[in-house]
Amino acid sequence: MACYVRLISIKWIVQSKTGGVCITMGTQQLTGRTALVTGATSGIGRAAALALAGLGARVLVAGRDSERGEQVVKDIAAEGGTAVFLQADLHDAESARQLARAAEAASGRVDILVNNAGTGAFAPTQGFPEDMFDTVMGTNLKAPFFLVGEIAPGMAERGTGAIVNVTTMAGQLGIAGMAVYGASKAALNLLTKSWAAEFGPQGVRVNAVSPGPTRTPGTEPMGETLNQLAARSPAGHVAAPEEIAAAIAFLATDAASYIQGTVLNVDGGRTAV
Repeated sequence: MACYVRLISIKWIVQSKTGGVCITMGTQQLTGRTALVTGATSGIGRAAALALAGLGARVLVAGRDSERGEQVVKDIAAEGGTAVFLQADLHDAESARQLARAAEAASGRVDILVNNAGTGAFAPTQGFPEDMFDTVMGTNLKAPFFLVGEIAPGMAERGTGAIVNVTTMAGQLGIAGMAVYGASKAALNLLTKSWAAEFGPQGVRVNAVSPGPTRTPGTEPMGETLNQLAARSPAGHVAAPEEIAAAIAFLATDAASYIQGTVLNVDGGRTAV
C-alpha cells in the first residue's frame, strides 16, 4: 500500500501543444464523491477501494465476507480515508437491487461504480455443469447489468458519474478451459460500450479495465498456469492488484473525462501480441 500511495500522490499534468488544456491529477481528485466497489474484500477490488480512497473518495466496500470487508475499511481508515462495508452476495437481479438500496441508504448517492465482483470456473466445455454456468453468468453478467440499471439513472439525473467494469483478457482471447468465464466477460465488454451509448449523453462515463494474469487470492488455484499465461506477454510477469487498480482509479477521475466506452487492456501487452 505504501508504494502505491506514493505513486498516486504524484500530480499528473497533461497539457495540449497550444497550452489550452491542463488536467492535474492529485491525491484529492475524488474528494466529495462516493465510490461503490463490488468484490472489494480482496484482490483487485481491495486494491481499487484503497486507491479510490487515496484519491479522496468515500468508499462503499461491498463483498460477501464481513471480516475481510471490515479489515479493508480499517486499512482505508489507517491511511486517512473513509469507508463503509456493505455485505453483498451478487448473483442475480434482486441481490443487485438490494446492494443498490444499501448503498443509497449508506451514502445517499453513488458517484463512481466499480463492477469488480466476479467468479471464475475453468473447465472444458464438455460436461460443464449447468449450475456452474448459471453461477458464472449470474455473478459476472446479470448482477452488474441490474446494478447499473439501478445506479446509472441517478448518475444521469445528476449529469455526472463514472462506471468502471472489470473484465479480463480471456474475454478477448480464446483460451482453452475458459469458455464460460471468457464469454461472461466478453458480454460485459459489450455492455460497457452499450452503456456508454445509453448513459454517456447524460454525463455518465462508462469504461472497462481488462486485466491480464494478476496475483490475487482468487487466482492462487491456477498455480503455475498463471505464470505461463503471463510469460507470453511483452511484460513477461504476473501483475500485482495495485497495477490494475491504478487503471481503475484513473478511469474514475476527471483526468479520463474524454474516455467513453473504452476497454482498457492492462495485461502486460498480451492482447496486443
